[in-house]
Amino acid sequence: MIPSKFDYVVAKSVDEAVQLLGKHGAEAKLLSGGHSLIPLMKLRLASPAVLIDVGRVPELRAIREDDEDVIVGGLATHHMLESSALILQRVPLLPKTASQVGDVQVRNRGTIGGSLVHADPASDLPAAILALGARMKVRGAGGEREIPAREFFVDMLQSAVQPGEILTEVRIRKATVGNGSAYLKVAQSASGFAIVGVATNLTITAGRCSEVCIGITGVAAKPYRARAVESRLRNTALEADALREASSQAAADVEALSDIHASGEYRKSLAAAYTRRSVEAAAASAGE
Repeated sequence: MIPSKFDYVVAKSVDEAVQLLGKHGAEAKLLSGGHSLIPLMKLRLASPAVLIDVGRVPELRAIREDDEDVIVGGLATHHMLESSALILQRVPLLPKTASQVGDVQVRNRGTIGGSLVHADPASDLPAAILALGARMKVRGAGGEREIPAREFFVDMLQSAVQPGEILTEVRIRKATVGNGSAYLKVAQSASGFAIVGVATNLTITAGRCSEVCIGITGVAAKPYRARAVESRLRNTALEADALREASSQAAADVEALSDIHASGEYRKSLAAAYTRRSVEAAAASAGE
C-alpha cells in the first residue's frame, strides 16, 4: 500500500530535531532507519503528518568511551554495533546480540535507538540492554534526562521516551575482569525476530558467579529481567542441577504471549531451556 500524504523535513542537529518535534507535536514522527515506521505507514497503521529525518545528524552515530562507559549514539546501526572494535573489546554482549538481528540489509540500516524506542516485544537488543544495565539519554524541550534500562520498556510497543523527546545515546558500563556473556534465541524463520531470546551478562570470580544479569525478550509484552533466576545463581558455582532448577523460574510469574508462532506455555518452556543454555555459554566465555 501507499502511505498517507506527509511532509518531510531534515534535521541537521539534535536541537533542530527537538525544535521540529515541538513545532509539529503529535503529528510528527522521527525517521532514522525506518524499518518499523515505514511498513506501519504503508499499512496505514501510522499516518504522521510530518516525518523528521534525523539520519544525517553525525553526533547521533558516534561510538566512544570515557573512563567508565561506552557511549553509543542513538543512530548507530546494528552493523556498527557488531563490527566496532571498541564495542567488541569493552561490551562484548552487544555485538553478540546485534549480529543476530534480522538480515544484512536490516543490520546496515536499522539503528539501536529506533529498535529500543519502538519496543517491539520480539526485538533482540532490549534483552542485551537489560542484561547490561544500560542507561538511555533522551533530550526534549525540557532538557536532558537519563532512563535506566529497568524503567525504559513500559509495555508492548511503548518505551519511556515521551512525545517531543529523542534518544541521543546509550551508556553502558565496560566489561570487567571475569566477564562472560551470551545471547541465544529461537528465531521466527521468516523475520528473524525472537520467539524467545535470552541475554546473559555475568562475572566469574574465583570459580563462582559473583554477579549475573539476565534479559529475556519474546516471551511477554515487554522484555524483562529474570530476577528470580539471578538471585538463585549469584554466589554459586553454577552447578548443572542448580542451574537447571534456577532456570525453570525464567518465566514462572510472566504472562506469556500466545500467537501463530508459539503458545504461551511453549514460550515459557523455551525460556527455561534457553536461560540455562545462555548462562552456560556466558560462563564458558568468561575471561576471554
